[in-house]
Amino acid sequence: MSLESLKSRLPDYARDLTLNLDAAIGSSDLPVQRLWGTVLSTAIASRSAVVLRELAPEAKAVLSPEAYRAAKTTASVMALNNVFFRTRHLLSDKEYGSLRAGLRMNVLGNPGVDRVDFEFWAFAVSAVNGCGLCLDAHESALRRAGVEREVVQEAFKIAAVIQAVATTLDAEAALAE
Repeated sequence: MSLESLKSRLPDYARDLTLNLDAAIGSSDLPVQRLWGTVLSTAIASRSAVVLRELAPEAKAVLSPEAYRAAKTTASVMALNNVFFRTRHLLSDKEYGSLRAGLRMNVLGNPGVDRVDFEFWAFAVSAVNGCGLCLDAHESALRRAGVEREVVQEAFKIAAVIQAVATTLDAEAALAE
């Protein structure tokens, strides 16, 4: 199971997705840990069993056990944060923003990997989950850490491609039933 296997599963009408997988992942200049942590965390966030089954083994093969766990942890904590903070932000009653969250998020203090990698993964997962508040927070952290806009954009490019592949393959599976 691999990126190549995933590309071979895409239908002909989604040829652009194959090309985008090559560009965003296959030809990426990102460091391996940052790239494959982003791939794994966004594959989890996509909620597509097919995408996750194809990409997780390749991620596991190139990531350290700590980074593999941290990418999964990032997807998990951001699933919580993205729903909570997106909802808080979307509510007309802004008083919710002053209330204590009361949610456990200990991993934010020690994510188990370099802080920039964690922020990059959290930013990419927030793109999949559509939380503007979280996107702004993680983009700001990345920029404060000296990450250039072009590099930050790579995170949401990978997120967009993974999500589009997930949507396409899941639709094809549903239509085949």
